[in-house]
Amino acid sequence: MNFGFLDSTLGSGQFILLILCLLIALGFEVVNGFHDTANAVATVIYTRSLKPGVAVVWSGICNFLGVFVGGIAVALAIVHLLPIDLLVSNGASGGLAAVLALLVAAVLWNLGTWFYGLPASSSHTLIGAILGVGLANSLLPGHTLGSGVNWGKAEDVGLSLLLSPLVGFSVAALLLWLSKRFLRQPYLYEPTTDGAAPPKWIRSILILTCTGVSFAHGSNDGQKGVGLIMLVLIAILPAHFALNLEYSPEQMARTARAAAGIQVTLRQHVQNAPNGTMILPVQQRSPSATIPAAGSISDRLETIRERLANRTSLTALPDSLRWELRKSILEVDNLLAGLEKSGALQLSPDQARAMKQNRDDLRAITDYAPLWVLIAVAAALGLGTMIGWQRIVVTVGEKIGMSHLSYAQGAAAELVAMSTIGLSTLAGLPVSTTHVLASGIAGTMVANKTGLHSSTIRRIAMAWILTLPVSMLLAGGLFLLFRLFI
Repeated sequence: MNFGFLDSTLGSGQFILLILCLLIALGFEVVNGFHDTANAVATVIYTRSLKPGVAVVWSGICNFLGVFVGGIAVALAIVHLLPIDLLVSNGASGGLAAVLALLVAAVLWNLGTWFYGLPASSSHTLIGAILGVGLANSLLPGHTLGSGVNWGKAEDVGLSLLLSPLVGFSVAALLLWLSKRFLRQPYLYEPTTDGAAPPKWIRSILILTCTGVSFAHGSNDGQKGVGLIMLVLIAILPAHFALNLEYSPEQMARTARAAAGIQVTLRQHVQNAPNGTMILPVQQRSPSATIPAAGSISDRLETIRERLANRTSLTALPDSLRWELRKSILEVDNLLAGLEKSGALQLSPDQARAMKQNRDDLRAITDYAPLWVLIAVAAALGLGTMIGWQRIVVTVGEKIGMSHLSYAQGAAAELVAMSTIGLSTLAGLPVSTTHVLASGIAGTMVANKTGLHSSTIRRIAMAWILTLPVSMLLAGGLFLLFRLFI
């Protein structure tokens, strides 16, 4: 495994900074564990399907496993929200200040809302912090306000975060309504008061949904920690983590073929364009971009091919060339995305499919995470699930509705949350476990006609509304402060 931080050439100051950043990143996942995963265990605890100790340990194990199975698509969606010039800046000054700012901001807000027992969204917090860093970066000299922020990706992520609680509320309410029509056992819709465990069949469903939500949470939220740690490693140790050094000769050849394939598609576009319209060289669109004003995509693709030609291992590349290769790949992909979004690159369906596949193959050499990073994040998330869960559990189980959770309410809310989060992970979109499940419970309370606890709903709503602006302001201010010292 690639443990670049064990490199003897790393200075003591850099080593201390690296360890500090890694601890903060893992701390974010610990907080995420007891902040967000408490939602998953609230239903089985309050329906007495599992004892609290068993529930949180089981949920922690499922979170741990979910990190490994979920892939890294969500991690990459988070990473690519950052401005491109921070992602390709060599050294720690820009990228590290950004990562530190968003980490500290996210941890502070999560701890604050946890202290008051508010199930706020770690996803909203992290994304707000990233947008705040991007906006603060655009305030620096040589930038234009708002430039460099990946607004397209932010729109996709924002839409998923906005729609997921609406889906949670409405679908969970509908599911409970349907169950009341077809499952007419009254005990399913009344909270237990005698301390007895539920019947085996409903208990099995509740344990299954708790397992699914915990696993889905690990596969979605765990990836956010993976993305953050990779940003830290790349910023401080670019020679070791800018590229996947475990790439085989066959994988390197595939990357080179992808670069060649993109070149072919671009030439076809130029040949088939009306009036011989040229898209190369691509003119710089954003003052904040680090790409030269007349930088040619074709030239950069040729450079990528040359760097990989006749090499059997990426470790044979000099350190500086590893970073330049990463930089070229990210810049090419960013320019291609801009061309496609602006409509300047008109492709046939076959060309579009080939372009997408080639872009995926091109980025694969930079979009990765070592196994030890997955293990560290999984362990932190699992550990966090097992501690500090009580505050959020009490809010979710007792204070959202006017009555405690019933069996049917817990099953409906968790079934919807498990499905929504799982599908979002497959789509590579970060959603909020907190928003989906808390909204689902609120929906079942309305459908069950038990009423909502208005004071709690107002507090939760206020926390949800404030999460984005507060995290943006906090992270943006910290970024500008850290840039003075890093």
